[in-house]
Amino acid sequence: MPEGVTVNKRSAVFIDLGIMEYKRALELQIKTLESRIDQTLSQDRIFFVEHPPVFTLGKRGGEENLTVSREFLKARGIDLVQTDRGGNITYHGPGQAVLYPIVDLEAKRMGVKDFVWGLEEIMKQTALDFNIEAGRDSLNHGLWVGNAKIGSVGLCIKKGISFHGLAMNINLDLEPFSWMNPCGLSHISVTSVQKEMQKAGNPLSGPAMNQVKTAFKTHFASVLNYDISEPHES
Repeated sequence: MPEGVTVNKRSAVFIDLGIMEYKRALELQIKTLESRIDQTLSQDRIFFVEHPPVFTLGKRGGEENLTVSREFLKARGIDLVQTDRGGNITYHGPGQAVLYPIVDLEAKRMGVKDFVWGLEEIMKQTALDFNIEAGRDSLNHGLWVGNAKIGSVGLCIKKGISFHGLAMNINLDLEPFSWMNPCGLSHISVTSVQKEMQKAGNPLSGPAMNQVKTAFKTHFASVLNYDISEPHES
């Protein structure tokens, strides 16, 4: 955490959703959020997921930053979904690691700014696991390798509890990012862990998603001071 910031240790359950359609994952987040708000669910939840191709819009909109038509997307079977998270337009697709932490920030005594910093740090430490030096941009949230964005953060907070989260490009097809101004920004590029590993002469396939999942769990626990468990088998 940023220097001088301390948070109390809490527990969370980490759940791998596999590949799940965006709207279905959003419904799961909202249901979990409501259960945390009314306290029928006692622990925070962390959902790890990949999505089929989809563009999502944030509170600030973003369709004006889409450089192709809705018809173009429809012909390719790609949805365009309005959400209530912060930020602008972004893209999700297979090969991108997405983390949705449903976290009671008030109970954890953590501010939103520090939580965003923590999510960026989780991606930064994960990148380092694959020998990639990435950093922050003081003007734009997320994670960057030079002028190329490798990870994004977008949140919504309701009654002190967070949902939505982070997305990190691992080994996905980057072409759809050329169909928009990423996060509403022009004159930037997008990269992935696979692409950066290729530049360094490492295997073309990039890391397996299970390696990324393990890294996310490890760094979420250490950066945000959590005990993390798996769901119990029924």
